[in-house]
Amino acid sequence: MPTPTPPSGASLSSLDARHVEDTLSRIAPKWTTWSTQTLAHHGPLRTRELAAHLPFVHETTLSRRLGQMRADGLVTRAGDAHHSPYQLSALGTALSPVHRALSDWSQHHPSLGTVADAERVEDALRRLHLRHSTAVIQVLGAGGPTRFVHIAEEVGLDTSLARHRLNRLQLDGLVTRVGPRHGDPYVLTTAGQALGPVYAAVERWSNPTTERLSTPPAPARPAAQAHSHVPLGAGDVRTAAALRRSTAVPSTVFSHPSQPQPRVPAAVTHQSAPSRGR
Repeated sequence: MPTPTPPSGASLSSLDARHVEDTLSRIAPKWTTWSTQTLAHHGPLRTRELAAHLPFVHETTLSRRLGQMRADGLVTRAGDAHHSPYQLSALGTALSPVHRALSDWSQHHPSLGTVADAERVEDALRRLHLRHSTAVIQVLGAGGPTRFVHIAEEVGLDTSLARHRLNRLQLDGLVTRVGPRHGDPYVLTTAGQALGPVYAAVERWSNPTTERLSTPPAPARPAAQAHSHVPLGAGDVRTAAALRRSTAVPSTVFSHPSQPQPRVPAAVTHQSAPSRGR
């Protein structure tokens, strides 16, 4: 059944699509959200201490991720020494509204079932961060049902890349066609139409003004036990010890509540090997 065009006032035409995509690419890599939220909840941590809180991620992977997050301005060192703990920068702390918007969007649209909040945010970022995705969504949000050739022309893509991007957006549940025929126009799905608050939060976060960093945090919600359902392998002493050290954490920085973490599939654990990247 065709999806209606976005209602008046929900236009995405004011977006700077390239700027939004550049911003998303900084916060989308795997384990960035997990690391950010863990540092927000537990304070400055060395790499091995962060790995103890995230026992399903290899320490080498976290070390590389923290290094890139530091280069991107999301974390800093809490001292001058090489092994000083990492802590969130003002920019990293200000990610809270972006994560909240992504989590809220994911709660109502993609069917993920019961997953950790950080995993929900990272899944949403995976769907949104690819180059030209925001531009395609913007064209469809502004113009309603649009044929393939017009989308490619508006975004400035060749036929092959435009088709690849539209196929991916369809798989991610953001775009669909109004009918079964090959030449039928594309439209945004309900999930695609609902991205306005997400993009608005991303633009506010990336806007280099002091107002963004001075916005007071939302009221804290009750804390919950963190990482309490990570699978344990037989004889995995390190993981068991890490989980015993995990305690209830405050939600004063990230206003969405910490949630019991789900069992991490073997495929996810495999992806955290040192030789893999997002």
